[in-house]
Formats: sequence, structure tokens, C-alpha cells
Amino acid sequence: MTGGTVLPARRAVLLGGGFSTDDDGLLDDWLLGHARGPRPRVCFVPTASGDAPAYVERFLDAFRSRACEPSVLTLFRRELDDEALRAFLLSQDVVYVGGGNTANLLAVWRTHGVDLLLREAYDRGTLLCGISAGANCWAAGSHTDSFGPLTYLRDGLGLLPGSVCPHYDSEPGRRASYRAAVAGGALPAGWALEDGVGALFTDGRLTEAVARNPEARLYRVRAGLGGEAVERAVTCRPLRA
Repeated sequence: MTGGTVLPARRAVLLGGGFSTDDDGLLDDWLLGHARGPRPRVCFVPTASGDAPAYVERFLDAFRSRACEPSVLTLFRRELDDEALRAFLLSQDVVYVGGGNTANLLAVWRTHGVDLLLREAYDRGTLLCGISAGANCWAAGSHTDSFGPLTYLRDGLGLLPGSVCPHYDSEPGRRASYRAAVAGGALPAGWALEDGVGALFTDGRLTEAVARNPEARLYRVRAGLGGEAVERAVTCRPLRA
């Protein structure tokens, strides 16, 4: 509370799926259930894929039929000046970031000042979310293949403390590489998402974890004694159609 004003909760969602990978829509429906208002404004940001047109169309196809107002922010062919860009992003209820190259995503955002605008939106109560690179970007550090081989990136936005690793169960080498990065101190302790998981953070703390299939897990990974990583599975509430 500042000067008698109650500040909105700052919320971010890490997605191990959604419209780009799943047919059932369970994670996206769960996500929209946490948005402000009955018909939230949802902006898709496909920067990490280079604003790939097919990715944009897939988002629009998935969200036009939902109770929301979908839109897209492209930056490789930018159409908004600084004032309009700020007004547009701050008017959104949900910012949904797509997958692709995490390092390139962050670089482009910083060039256009989008990183600062997203921080402002977050502080004002906009729900930030994303899959893969769109999950990595919110944390202080992440596990990524942005440079080819799997490695670590200590250059995220830092809206969530610690680190994030997507695709923990589905991409060869992810688990071992992330564990080694955390155990060796290259990345701080963090969250590893298997595909099919959704994790909601409120003011930087995990407040809900869900899974669209019973096998999917979310893990808390930290450095343990003896130079090894320790992972703890978090109970996820199953989502049902």
C-alpha cells in the first residue's frame, strides 16, 4: 500500500504448453481464468520467433473464439511510435509471449524499450505469461538453446527471482544441463517445467501449479551439498476438459 492506495498483485505465468503445442486448450483456458475482467484484452508477442506469420495466425485462430479480445504486437515491422506503444501495452490485461530465441527476444525488446514497458505493465497488474522463450524471459536467468548448444543465460528481465528451464522432459539434455548449471552456480535456483505444466507466480512466489496430463511435473531445482543439484517435485492440480 502506498499513500493509502492498494497496489495490484504482480502476476506471471510460466506455460509448458498452450495453443502452439496442445489441442485441448486446457492451459490457455486456465490462464484466461486468471485474467482481469470477463473479456480480457490478450496481446500476443511473437518477437522470439521473428514475428513468424504462421505463429501469429495460430494464436489468432485459437483466441478469436474465446471470451477475450486478442491482438498482436510485432516489432520487426513496428507500426507504433513510443507513445502509442506504451499506451497499447499498458491497456492489455494479458501479455502472452511466444517461443523461439530467448537471447534475441531480450535484445529486441531492449532496443525498443519494451522491457521497461512490460515491467510497468507488470507493476500495474497486467498478467504476463509465455511458453519456452516466453517463459524464460521473465526470470533473472534461464536455460536456453539460443546460442545453439544448451547453455545458460543470466540476462533475463528479473521480474521473477531465480531461473527457469522449459521443456525439462521433452528435449534431450535439458535436465542434465540445467541441473549442472544450477549445481555449479552458473544459474541460481529455479523452476523446471515439463511440457503440460502451468505455474502461476504472485509477487514472485509460486501460488498455483496445474497440469494438463497426470504425468507432467514442475520441479524446484537448487544447488545441494557435494556439488550436485537437488530437485523437488511440486504437486500440480490436474486440469480437466
